[in-house]
Amino acid sequence: MKQLPLIAGLILSTCLTSSFAAETPAKPAAAPAPVASPQVQVVTSMGNFTIELNAERAPLTVANFLKYVDQGHYSGTIFHRVVANFVIQGGGFDAGGKAIPAPNKVVNESGNGLTNQRGTVGLVRSSEPHGGDSQFYVNLYDNEALDPNKTRWGYAVFGKVVQGMEVVDKIGNVQTGSRGIFKEDSPLQPVIIERIERVAAP
Repeated sequence: MKQLPLIAGLILSTCLTSSFAAETPAKPAAAPAPVASPQVQVVTSMGNFTIELNAERAPLTVANFLKYVDQGHYSGTIFHRVVANFVIQGGGFDAGGKAIPAPNKVVNESGNGLTNQRGTVGLVRSSEPHGGDSQFYVNLYDNEALDPNKTRWGYAVFGKVVQGMEVVDKIGNVQTGSRGIFKEDSPLQPVIIERIERVAAP
């Protein structure tokens, strides 16, 4: 978010094998392996884009994000912060600027080897290293400054845009300024996240 050789034998041997197999209890079917790269579609007022999530490298962050997705948390939220050549950020406020409660926090997985390159998706957090909840961002540029280093925590990357990056770029170029509770970098015309939903990977 992976035939047995055909052996010629005596008919008698084949019959014995078949008889033995018939008497041996069948093993229970193995549980399907979890999808390592689930995908979600972000449906916005400016178009749609698809994110492939990396559950192998960021299992806790992906599980947390999908929990919010499945709860319908993102429906009607906005991209409240847009900085050209940097990021678009959303998932925490409604169109009126009201914060949406997001009680689930997640351990910071910024040391997972994924870097903040253009098109990757990361988890927003407060100054508290493990303060990430529902807000996410999409990198419009290679943002190495958001990666961890030896002296500080970074921002955990947990997915990448695999379809619709042109929509992300369009959002990243809207006119911004002060609007409501947001003093800067807020789209003057709200960019609404209508919903985020799981989709089948191709």
